Amino acid sequence: MTGRYGDLDYSAWTKRGTLLGLCLFAAGALGELAVHAMGLQLPAWEATLLFDAEVVGLLLFLLSPLVFGVLLPLTE
Repeated sequence: MTGRYGDLDYSAWTKRGTLLGLCLFAAGALGELAVHAMGLQLPAWEATLLFDAEVVGLLLFLLSPLVFGVLLPLTE
Protein backbone atom coordinates (compact mmCIF):
# COMPACT_ATOMS: atom_id res chain seq x y z
CA MET A 1 0.00 0.00 0.00
CA THR A 2 1.34 3.38 -0.95
CA GLY A 3 1.39 6.25 1.50
CA ARG A 4 0.08 9.75 1.25
CA TYR A 5 3.00 10.94 -0.88
CA GLY A 6 3.30 7.80 -2.99
CA ASP A 7 5.91 5.13 -2.53
CA LEU A 8 8.85 7.29 -1.45
CA ASP A 9 12.02 5.85 0.02
CA TYR A 10 12.60 8.50 2.67
CA SER A 11 16.01 7.25 3.75
CA ALA A 12 17.35 7.35 0.19
CA TRP A 13 15.96 10.86 -0.39
CA THR A 14 17.48 12.01 2.91
CA LYS A 15 20.91 10.60 2.11
CA ARG A 16 20.96 11.90 -1.47
CA GLY A 17 19.73 15.38 -0.50
CA THR A 18 22.29 15.66 2.27
CA LEU A 19 25.09 14.46 0.01
CA LEU A 20 24.04 16.84 -2.77
CA GLY A 21 24.02 19.73 -0.30
CA LEU A 22 27.45 18.82 0.98
CA CYS A 23 28.85 18.55 -2.55
CA LEU A 24 27.38 21.91 -3.60
CA PHE A 25 28.76 23.61 -0.50
CA ALA A 26 32.19 22.03 -1.00
CA ALA A 27 32.31 22.97 -4.69
CA GLY A 28 31.44 26.59 -3.95
CA ALA A 29 33.82 26.90 -1.02
CA LEU A 30 36.72 25.14 -2.74
CA GLY A 31 36.16 27.17 -5.90
CA GLU A 32 36.38 30.43 -3.98
CA LEU A 33 39.42 29.23 -2.03
CA ALA A 34 41.21 28.14 -5.19
CA VAL A 35 40.54 31.43 -6.94
CA HIS A 36 41.77 33.48 -4.00
CA ALA A 37 44.78 31.22 -3.44
CA MET A 38 45.87 31.67 -7.05
CA GLY A 39 45.32 35.40 -6.84
CA LEU A 40 42.85 35.49 -9.72
CA GLN A 41 40.01 37.93 -10.22
CA LEU A 42 36.57 36.48 -10.98
CA PRO A 43 33.81 38.22 -12.88
CA ALA A 44 30.88 39.16 -10.68
CA TRP A 45 28.56 36.48 -12.07
CA GLU A 46 31.06 33.71 -11.32
CA ALA A 47 31.62 34.93 -7.77
CA THR A 48 27.84 35.08 -7.31
CA LEU A 49 27.49 31.57 -8.70
CA LEU A 50 30.03 30.17 -6.25
CA PHE A 51 28.42 32.01 -3.34
CA ASP A 52 24.95 30.82 -4.33
CA ALA A 53 26.24 27.23 -4.56
CA GLU A 54 27.50 27.55 -0.99
CA VAL A 55 24.19 28.94 0.29
CA VAL A 56 21.99 26.42 -1.53
CA GLY A 57 24.31 23.59 -0.50
CA LEU A 58 24.14 24.62 3.13
CA LEU A 59 20.34 24.85 3.04
CA LEU A 60 20.05 21.44 1.39
CA PHE A 61 22.48 19.94 3.85
CA LEU A 62 20.48 21.24 6.80
CA LEU A 63 16.92 20.86 5.53
CA SER A 64 17.03 17.48 3.75
CA PRO A 65 17.27 15.43 6.95
CA LEU A 66 14.55 17.50 8.59
CA VAL A 67 12.12 17.33 5.68
CA PHE A 68 12.71 13.81 4.33
CA GLY A 69 13.89 12.18 7.52
CA VAL A 70 11.48 13.64 10.07
CA LEU A 71 8.65 15.76 8.68
CA LEU A 72 7.33 13.71 5.76
CA PRO A 73 7.41 10.31 7.49
CA LEU A 74 5.53 11.79 10.46
CA THR A 75 2.76 13.21 8.29
CA GLU A 76 2.03 9.92 6.56
